[in-house]
Amino acid sequence: MTFPRIRHLREDRDWSQQQVADQLLVNRRTYSGYELGTRTLPPEILIKLALLYHTSVDYLLGLTDDPTPYR
Repeated sequence: MTFPRIRHLREDRDWSQQQVADQLLVNRRTYSGYELGTRTLPPEILIKLALLYHTSVDYLLGLTDDPTPYR
């Protein structure tokens, strides 16, 4: 399963994969695998991404088109 929204959110901010990987405390190759869908995206990383991008996990997973985070 690919996660195009995490790539788009990163690119919208003009961040490199390395910058996001550093925030998540993973190496760049691991993060690249998350974007490409070649690595399983662990729940704890998914939560960190939602917090980093100020959105919901549901938005990152494509379950909603509303990027507004939950309260």
